[in-house]
Amino acid sequence: MNKVNILSVLIDNFSMPELLEKLRFGGVVFTPNVDHLIKLQKDRDFHRVYNAADYRVCDSQLIIYASKFLGQPIREKISGSDLFPAFYQHYKDDQNVKIFLLGGPRGVAEVARQNINNKVDREIVVDCYSPPFGFETDEAECKKIVDLIERSGATVLAVGLGAPKQEKWIYSHRNKLANIQLFFALGATIEFEAGYRPRAPKWISEAGLEWLYRLLSEPRRLWKRYLVDDLPFFLLIL
Repeated sequence: MNKVNILSVLIDNFSMPELLEKLRFGGVVFTPNVDHLIKLQKDRDFHRVYNAADYRVCDSQLIIYASKFLGQPIREKISGSDLFPAFYQHYKDDQNVKIFLLGGPRGVAEVARQNINNKVDREIVVDCYSPPFGFETDEAECKKIVDLIERSGATVLAVGLGAPKQEKWIYSHRNKLANIQLFFALGATIEFEAGYRPRAPKWISEAGLEWLYRLLSEPRRLWKRYLVDDLPFFLLIL
């Protein structure tokens, strides 16, 4: 089964090595998690944008459990924060892969750029930008960002702005970015790469408790998302 339908979202049922090989040919990659699936039930524009992506890969152990419960198991959790480092390591010697990082608080993307380039021992991340709050409604700022990305010579754009902002921005601007072949919507991944935000230990993630780890790390920011907004997921799966 190449695609699994979870709450009217078709999720690609790939292994990580299979996906990495497919990304050689470009495309748009989204990483659905429980929060995305709930937002998609309410936001028609977000749903339209999501359906236009080339790849949607599972970013939640809870969705893995749900897929098994529904009798259509997803083979592997491929979170954005695992996929992105796997991608740049896989293509570190491919000189055609040049990455632009868009997202994170001021200065964070630059730290992530330096960290990634040190890991692969080349300038695989050619440039980066941390946009100001509310930039997505500022036409001049969006044009400035498009120009920055185009001038950088990047062929891969990694966007870490949170959902649904990052997915909608990619959808709205992808046709203006002639040199970009591959688009990633990656949430907090840029902040993880910079060491700005801690990642959950692997065993916590594999147990499906990454949401709890993040909630305890940032309770004021995330309590409503995890304890109120996302609870209907379980009822919808039932």
